[in-house]
Amino acid sequence: MNGMVYKENYRGKEESSDEREIETLKMEKKQSEVMEQLVKQASASPNANALTSILVQATSHPNVFSFSQFLALPNLLQLEATENSTYLDMLRLFAHGTWSDYKSNADCFPQLIPDQILKLKQLTVLTLAETYKVLPYNQLMQELDMTNVRELEDFLISECMYSGIVRGKLDHLRQCFQVQFAACRDLRHAQLGSMIQTLSNWLSTSENLLVSIQEKIKWADAMSEIEKKHRKDVEEKVQEVKSLIKKLHIVNRPTLTLGAMRIFALNLLV
Repeated sequence: MNGMVYKENYRGKEESSDEREIETLKMEKKQSEVMEQLVKQASASPNANALTSILVQATSHPNVFSFSQFLALPNLLQLEATENSTYLDMLRLFAHGTWSDYKSNADCFPQLIPDQILKLKQLTVLTLAETYKVLPYNQLMQELDMTNVRELEDFLISECMYSGIVRGKLDHLRQCFQVQFAACRDLRHAQLGSMIQTLSNWLSTSENLLVSIQEKIKWADAMSEIEKKHRKDVEEKVQEVKSLIKKLHIVNRPTLTLGAMRIFALNLLV
């Protein structure tokens, strides 16, 4: 009963964009601090055993979801072609892989501890959320080895949304998770070309939009000058008419001739 109330309360909770931005910044700051500390320890590891211990710690830490900085460490090469090379494969799995990848090749990796299993399942949700905006419960339960909806929804709420790695809505009626935000996973080298092309396209579109905006600003400035000139002409014309009306009142006497009246009338029409 409490679990159901918990989920319903979460579904009804709405946060402003500012609140979400603050929470995201807090999460990134905390992750950065932890990453900096662990990377520093890993780079200073005196031997392979110490290094593998830190890798296990990093892949099980609740605030670490990116591993590219570890993969870039030069001393990781000491694990290649040794009995500890499986730990390097494990690190690559956490950087790019999923729970299904682990199950398919479990013999190639060290045995995972419970915190690592939890982390890999969180990363699996991230991978799916990066690709799809609507995740069916059936697909999620299959990918995460879960047997019922309640277990899945509890996992999405407490381990994914509360940790800040994804945001979305649980749709119990349609049996799906609607993704609104997903943190980014580490890029594979094969993805760099596509990412560069995407950014290049965005840059080109932005430059074209900027040119269009500048042209519209110039047009608006020109129209503003025309409007100012028109307003000035109208104001001058109004002053002329006022002056003529004033003169008309001055000379509006019984002795005013018909010819004079015509002259004033013509002046008003000019």
